[in-house]
Amino acid sequence: MSSADNAGISIAIDQNEFLPEDGNVVDAVLTVTTSDALAVAATPPPRLEILIIDISGSMAGQRKFENARAATKAALAEIADGTAFAIIAGTDTARLVYPPKPSLAVQANPANRDSARRALDNLRPNGGTAMGTWLALARQIVASNPGTQAHAILLTDGKNEHEKPEQLAAELDRCEGLFVCDCRGVGADWAAADVHKISAKLSGSADIVANPENLSADFAAMMRSSAARVIPELTLRVWTPAGAKVRIVKQVSPVLEDLTGRRADTGAQVGEYPLSSWAAEEREYHLQIEVDPAPVGREKLVGRLSVLAGDEVLGQGLVRAVWTTDSSLSTRISSRVAHYTGQVELAQAVQEGLAARRAGDTATATAKLKRAVELAAASGHDDTAKLLRAVVEVDPRDGTVRLRGHVGAAEELALDIRSTKTARVRPEGA
Repeated sequence: MSSADNAGISIAIDQNEFLPEDGNVVDAVLTVTTSDALAVAATPPPRLEILIIDISGSMAGQRKFENARAATKAALAEIADGTAFAIIAGTDTARLVYPPKPSLAVQANPANRDSARRALDNLRPNGGTAMGTWLALARQIVASNPGTQAHAILLTDGKNEHEKPEQLAAELDRCEGLFVCDCRGVGADWAAADVHKISAKLSGSADIVANPENLSADFAAMMRSSAARVIPELTLRVWTPAGAKVRIVKQVSPVLEDLTGRRADTGAQVGEYPLSSWAAEEREYHLQIEVDPAPVGREKLVGRLSVLAGDEVLGQGLVRAVWTTDSSLSTRISSRVAHYTGQVELAQAVQEGLAARRAGDTATATAKLKRAVELAAASGHDDTAKLLRAVVEVDPRDGTVRLRGHVGAAEELALDIRSTKTARVRPEGA
C-alpha cells in the first residue's frame, strides 16, 4: 500500500500492481482520510437545510404524522443560528410550509423557529405521493440561495405512485450535484427502490425508521451530521496515460455510491469526480482502469489520483502496473479490492434476491439470497448477515438456504435499504 499525507488529508492506495502478460485491467482502492485539523481550518460556505416531509393521507396511521412533525421540530432545534432553512410538505404536489416564499433566505433564529413550528402545527395529512415534485421545489429553494452548502432530509411512508418513474429520474438528474439528500422511510409500506434512487443520486444516506417514535432522534442525528460536514466539496481528479480508460469509480465505504457517470472531462486524459462535502472522516473508493499492455518486466504509471479543494491539490497517489510471467505475483488480489468487490456483489445479490422473492420466483430468490449469505459471512458483514436471517433459514449442517414462509415487511425493507452500507476490511488475522 502506498500513502501520502498533506494539508490535513491522507491518501493511501491499495493494489496488486502485477499483471499477467497481456493483462490490461488494474484495480485499486483509494482511501481518503480527512483530519480534525483540516475540519477546524476549513471555511465552509453558508449552509442551507431543507426538510421535506411526506404528509400524504397514509401518514395519518400509526401516529406517523404526529411523530414526523415532532421530528421536524427536533431537527429545527439542531439548526445553528444563521443557517438558512426551509420546510416542504409533500403530497402529489409540493407545498412550501416555511418560509412564506422560496426566494427568501430565512435564517435560523428563535423567532423564525417559532414561526416554523406554528406552520407545522397547521399541517394535516392528505393526498398522494409524487417525490419528484418535492425535489423540484427543493431545487428551486437551492437556486434562490446561491453559494450555500445545501442539505435536505426527505421522509416518506409510501410509494411514488402519483408520477411516472421517468419524471422522478429526470428531476434527480436536475438535482444531482446541487444538494445532498438523506432519505428515511417510516413504517413498512414504502418502496426501498425509490429511496435508493434518491439517496444514491444525491449522495445521501438511506435507512428505515420502522417505529415512528424513533424519528425525532434520527432527524436530530442527521442534522448534527450535516453540521459536521464543514469541509466544502472535495473533488477526485484522475489522470490516465494515452490509451487508458477509467472503467469504474465507486465509493465503497461507508456506503456504496457509483461515481462513474459523474465524470467531468477537464483536460487530455483527465477526469474529475465530485466527492461532496466532508467532516473529519474516512471514505474509500474502488477504481478500475483499462490500460494498453506493456512488455513483460515493464512498469507503467496507469493513474495519478489527486484530491482537490477547489483548485488546490490536497493529496495525491499513484497507480502502477508491472507486467510479469510469474503467476504467483499476478494472481495475488489486494485484500481491500477483493473485500469491496465482494460487498458490491453482496448488495446486488440482496436486492436481486428480494426482487425475485416479491415476484414469486422462488428458485432465483433462493439462489441469490444463498449467495448473499455466503458473501456476508466472507466479508464479515455481520449486520447484513443478521438481517438476512429474518428472510432465510440457513441449515448449520450443510449451509442449505430456504426462504422463510412469512417475512415481516419491516424486516425485508431493512435488509433492502441497508444492503448498500459496507463493513470495513477486517484486520489481518482477525
